[in-house]
Amino acid sequence: MKFLYGIITLLLTSFVHAQTGNTPFIKLVDPLKERTAVSSARQYIVGSTCTSCNLIINAKLVKVYPTGAFAYEANLVEGENIFDIISTSPDNKSVTKKIYFTYTAPKPAEPVKQLTIERIQTFPEGDLVLQAGDKIQFKVKAFPGADVVVNNNTKLYELPVAQTNGMPGTYQGEYEIKGSDSFVLYKMPVSITDSGRTVRKETANKFSIMSPLGSDVAITKGRLAHLEYGLGEDRLGGAKIGYIDSLIPLKITGKFGEHYRVRLASSRTAYIPEDVVTLAPKGTFAGSSLTNRINAYGDSVYDYVQVGLTARLPYQSMQLLDPSRIVVDIFGATNNTNWINQLESLKEITGVDYEQVADDIFRIRIQLKHKQHWGHSIYYKGSMLVIRIKQQPKDLSLKNLVIGVDAGHGGSNTGAGSPTGVAEKTLTLAVSLKLQQLLEAKGAKVIMTRSTEKFFDNKERILFYRDSTPDLLVSIHLNSSADPIHVGGTATFYRYAGFRPLSNAIYRRMLELGLNEYGNNGSFNFMLNSPTEYPNALVEMLFLSNPEEEMKILDPVFQQQAAEKILLGMEDFLRNVE
Repeated sequence: MKFLYGIITLLLTSFVHAQTGNTPFIKLVDPLKERTAVSSARQYIVGSTCTSCNLIINAKLVKVYPTGAFAYEANLVEGENIFDIISTSPDNKSVTKKIYFTYTAPKPAEPVKQLTIERIQTFPEGDLVLQAGDKIQFKVKAFPGADVVVNNNTKLYELPVAQTNGMPGTYQGEYEIKGSDSFVLYKMPVSITDSGRTVRKETANKFSIMSPLGSDVAITKGRLAHLEYGLGEDRLGGAKIGYIDSLIPLKITGKFGEHYRVRLASSRTAYIPEDVVTLAPKGTFAGSSLTNRINAYGDSVYDYVQVGLTARLPYQSMQLLDPSRIVVDIFGATNNTNWINQLESLKEITGVDYEQVADDIFRIRIQLKHKQHWGHSIYYKGSMLVIRIKQQPKDLSLKNLVIGVDAGHGGSNTGAGSPTGVAEKTLTLAVSLKLQQLLEAKGAKVIMTRSTEKFFDNKERILFYRDSTPDLLVSIHLNSSADPIHVGGTATFYRYAGFRPLSNAIYRRMLELGLNEYGNNGSFNFMLNSPTEYPNALVEMLFLSNPEEEMKILDPVFQQQAAEKILLGMEDFLRNVE
């Protein structure tokens, strides 16, 4: 451990020393090219020079941080913008660099001036596999005042300019899939007609009707199959309902890009990525079941609720507070249970009951003894659904706990970059190793995702910690922004309400470092926050893109202070557990 810690400290120290001295240089991390075409008037010139150098950009003196970093806000005019960068050492040696931004302001939208279709948008987006009753929304920009028709028979309507920011020629409408439709990989035609002339254009996306002869059941596979609420996504992916076990049949009702739409219940639809399912042979049933016996009991670490079913069914779990409880909806299940067997070996569960909230949604409600959620998992033994609930540890001292410390990124996944060129992966590992030392000094058993510089896939991290079953997990990261001057601050992230106290306790301690607030953020759709098995928090210590904050995190003393604040936050959390 001391050897690894020393190597990382040496690397960071050597990097900072490389910036010092009197030899001028200019190293840019943004922009990376000498000539850059942009469509925004605000740009940034970010990089590093020698720590003793003066830096001038277009005759303006720019602050050089003790690390050698600098960031300059450039406000462009239309056309070519030239920036002369001069770095001068105390002995008047200098180097220069010239960069060019060509700024073209976005052109204001204009009406279509001839009989043509400029743009066709369809919603949902992407290639679709549909069934009768599904609707495709169309939004078309075309020549104003004409007749626009989809697939030769569905009229689109031109919107009033009051609804289109003054832009005429915006047509909208819906095409409803008919039982007689039978197209496959079909680019749907849109036609516009005016004064006897007609122009046609096809959609970019392709549409197909579900074949009555094809498979309409998908079977979940692997340990990371998950359901999603809808088709939208950001850089973290689609919003997850949650993970579900393998070998669960799901009724397919359509395909949207790389996601199958599945029916969980008569009133619930979800989406699942195609890479976590296999298609079942035609004739396979999607699951439904009457419930059987429900048992609740405990062992030395977990409490269990077992629900007897005749088939594996999809499910969704929720953490609820005040009072603390876990709710599990089983889709496709109908009550046939007349009692719940609850044994004295239960230690965390104070009661179990159920409710048939819809004809095909059976809800299990599990009341917990303690306010704090310590994690739960759901899986099948054959066709019996098992809800496993972590008991609150008997002793909440760190010396009796297993703590997971996840050093973000690693290997080819470098993470964010800094103005001086240091990668996030190096700094997260440095702080994680310091945190590991602090935790072990307290007697905790520490499980590290990585303690060396190597790649570790996020999916593998989830499975690693599922199998390791820590009492708590903290994932260490650094944030980044395209704006290196005005954006900064510390932040923590959690997904589930029952795990919020951990991230909030760490957040409050991190603010003691004098960092700006970026918030304790909930419902965060990051993979390391997605497990329900243990309380977890992601810490974005500060913004590596900001030269002021980069200067802090490059300092081994500040790294130690950050690790100490995270430790104190964890101790605060444990001290306040009810």
